[in-house]
Amino acid sequence: MEGGVAESSQTRIMVGVNESTIKGYPHASISSKGAFEWTLSKIVRTNTSAFTLLFLHVQVPDQDGFDDMDSIYASPDDFKKLNRQNKIRGLHLLEYFVNRCHEIGVPCEAWIKKGDPKEVICHEVNRVQPDLLVVGSRGLGPFQRVFVGTVSEFCAKHAECPVITIKRKVDEAPQDPIDD
Repeated sequence: MEGGVAESSQTRIMVGVNESTIKGYPHASISSKGAFEWTLSKIVRTNTSAFTLLFLHVQVPDQDGFDDMDSIYASPDDFKKLNRQNKIRGLHLLEYFVNRCHEIGVPCEAWIKKGDPKEVICHEVNRVQPDLLVVGSRGLGPFQRVFVGTVSEFCAKHAECPVITIKRKVDEAPQDPIDD
């Protein structure tokens, strides 16, 4: 027992997951699914009871908070509705991963945080202390990295645990690498 917490014999793997950015595609991103499937096939394999998967979804608030809306009504209920919609979308995303884990018998936990994904993921790694962090990578080119930034590179440098970055397969990449 270390610091008052009983040590688990299970390996705890945190997987950072996010929604697809492709318009009209309300599902897990290609990179998130790839990181999850890689974790299952290369690490967990058939030893489902030896691992606990920890799914973290970070919702990024828009600068204005309106997700590309042209207009909004100005009642308090409108803002409550927007917050509920964002929470529901995040829950649907996590539901995909949790359901898959339960289908194959892998214990898991899932939660949502808000903020800058790279900062929040590293904060949560520090708080939760997983044995390993797995994140997907969109495969942005050097020009796009400067403007968009890359969560996976930041986590590899700053997370306080080993980090594995899973690249998208070439045949999975949309025409515009920024889409995921």
